Amino acid sequence: MALTHAILARLIDTPLSGYDLAQQFDGSVGYFWAASHQQIYRELSKLEQQGWIAGETVLQTGKPDKKLYYVTEIGKQQLKSWMAEPSEPSPIKDDLLVKIFAGYLAPQAIAIELKRHQKAHQEKLAVYKAIEQKYFSNPQILSETEKFQYLTLLNGISYETHWLSWLDRAIELLK
Repeated sequence: MALTHAILARLIDTPLSGYDLAQQFDGSVGYFWAASHQQIYRELSKLEQQGWIAGETVLQTGKPDKKLYYVTEIGKQQLKSWMAEPSEPSPIKDDLLVKIFAGYLAPQAIAIELKRHQKAHQEKLAVYKAIEQKYFSNPQILSETEKFQYLTLLNGISYETHWLSWLDRAIELLK
């Protein structure tokens, strides 16, 4: 997936400034597609040049004016076309697994690393569970849009739960 599609997906419902997009990106699409604020701004410029998004300047009193970006009809069609293309499962690229593969060379370092990852995954799972409780506590009444957003959250919950289960087994095995 290109950053292009992640930005289009985030802007499809609500026009946002570059700053607001970058902030919200960190707390939504950013959970499964990471990008720096600089990358986001660069991509916004490119998308606007292509006509996939457009910007509207909003005058503000006492603050600099801001530009709200929204997806154009061409951008919406591009996003829909991309969504219709088949997606291949992403290959695993995880430096922790490479370290573990040769972990017998530094078992103490690996034990520490496993504990560190365990804590990180516990924290991420707690964040996901809090989001679920706050926004998706009653899945039966969700709108269609919310159901699709909830599915991405459920994947994150499953991902973190799987990692924690595996880490528990790894830590126990290496004791």
